[in-house]
Amino acid sequence: MNLVENPVDAQTLAQAIVNTIAEPFLVLDAQLRVLAASRSFYETFKVDPDSTRGELLYALGDGQWDIPALRLLLETIIPQQAAMEGFEVEHNFPNVGWRSMRLNARKVLYETGGSATILLAFHDETARRVVEREKETLQIQTNELLRQKQTLLDEIQHRVANSLQIIASILMLKARAVSSEEARNQLKDAHQRVISIASVQKHLHNGDGVDQIEVRNYLTKLCESLASMVSEGQPIRVVVRSDPGTIPSRDAVSIGLIVTELMINAIKYAFPLARPDAQISVSYEMQGEDWKLVVADNGTGNLSDPAMPPASGLGTAIVQALVQQLSAQTETSSQASGMTVSVTRAAFTSRLPLAS
Repeated sequence: MNLVENPVDAQTLAQAIVNTIAEPFLVLDAQLRVLAASRSFYETFKVDPDSTRGELLYALGDGQWDIPALRLLLETIIPQQAAMEGFEVEHNFPNVGWRSMRLNARKVLYETGGSATILLAFHDETARRVVEREKETLQIQTNELLRQKQTLLDEIQHRVANSLQIIASILMLKARAVSSEEARNQLKDAHQRVISIASVQKHLHNGDGVDQIEVRNYLTKLCESLASMVSEGQPIRVVVRSDPGTIPSRDAVSIGLIVTELMINAIKYAFPLARPDAQISVSYEMQGEDWKLVVADNGTGNLSDPAMPPASGLGTAIVQALVQQLSAQTETSSQASGMTVSVTRAAFTSRLPLAS
C-alpha cells in the first residue's frame, strides 16, 4: 500500500522531505535536470527556485555548475558505481565565492523499469579547508622563521668560536712574550680557560636541540675533548657515566664549565708523576629536576702538596660561582687514594659507582 496515493500529494511530500534536509540537496532526473532542491541549496548558492526546477544542472546560474569534477562524478562514476561517498569538489561560484564541497551521490532505480533518479547531497567543507590552508600557510611561515633563526644561531656560534680562538691565540702570544714566570703562568691559565669555554660552546652547538641538550652525549664528547689535552707522556684514562635524558642548555653551559675546570685541575695536579693506572671519572645522575655531578681522580689527593692549586684560586672561585648559579652545593673529599668533588642539587643516594 502506498503511503500517498495522489501523485500531487506524493510530490508535495517529497519536496517537504527535501526541504527538511539541513544541507544543500538536489534530486536530478536521468538527464540531470533538477526535479527538486532543498531550501538550503537555494540559500547557500543564491539561486531562484523558479529558474532552477526543470533546468539542466550544468545550465544553472549561467553555467556556474558546469564543473569538470562534477561532470566526472555524474557522467562517469555514478553510471558505473551507482553511489559515491565523499567526492570532493572545489569551485568559485559567482556571488558566493570559493567553496569546497564533499558530495554524496546515489542513483535510484525503480521496480517499474522507468528512468533513474539521482540524489545529490552537498556538505560544505569551506570553513574547514580555509582553516587547514591557514594552518598550512602558518606552518610554512613558522618553518621559514625557524630556518632563519637557525641560520642566525649558526652565524653567531661561528663568530663566537672564531672570537674565542683569536683571544686564545693572543693570550698564548703574550705568554711567550712576557719575562715574568708568574705572568706567563697566569696568561697560560687564561688561555686554557678560553680554550675550555670554546670546547663547551662547540659541544653545545653540535647538539640537536637549542633548548634541551642530551646530557650523556654532551658530557662524553666534552670529556673526550678535554682528555686530548693530556700529554702523551702521561696518559690518563677518562671514564664518563651518565643517566640518559636532557638538560636545559642554560644549565648545560654551567655544568660543562664546572666539569672543564675540575678535569683540567685533575689533569694538571693530580698526577705529578706518571702512572699507568691514572684515571679521572665523571658521573652525572638525574632524579626529576634534581641531579648530582661527581668528578673524581685516583691521584695524589693531597691538598697540602704545594703543587696543588690553592682552595681560594681562580679555578675554585669559578666553580663556586657556577655552583651557586645552579642552586647546588659542593662537597670535596681528598684522600691519599685521590680527590672527589661532588656537585649536588638534591640530597639522594648515588646509584652510579665510581669507575675502578
